[in-house]
Amino acid sequence: MTSNAIQSVNNMTIRSILEKEKLNGNNFIDWYRNLQIVLKSERKLHHLENPLPEAPPETANATVRNAYTKQYNEQLEVACLMLASMTSELQRNLMDYNAYDMIEELKTMFQQQAEQELFETVKAFHACKHELGA
Repeated sequence: MTSNAIQSVNNMTIRSILEKEKLNGNNFIDWYRNLQIVLKSERKLHHLENPLPEAPPETANATVRNAYTKQYNEQLEVACLMLASMTSELQRNLMDYNAYDMIEELKTMFQQQAEQELFETVKAFHACKHELGA
């Protein structure tokens, strides 16, 4: 088996964590963590952190145009992976977004959920501290 084939199998194996539980609105934090793991393993995490730059002008040299095309195609692949790992209702609402804009929209949609989960975690942590000190 070639190294590309092995990497492809590894990518499919790790991507399976996104298939176990699709983003449904109640599990954003877990889904986002799993998405980050998958993209980090594929060395594509930067597509969630940075917007796609503007397309180079037609007069740009082939190296610049090819680099942009590669980045565009990776961003599209990440967006498709994200869409495939969420419910159909969320897919319909986010279908036209690129990966960066999609994750920013999802963060906005589920920010309150993330804040509530953080609050519950801190509250549980403090309860444990009080029990240990009692």
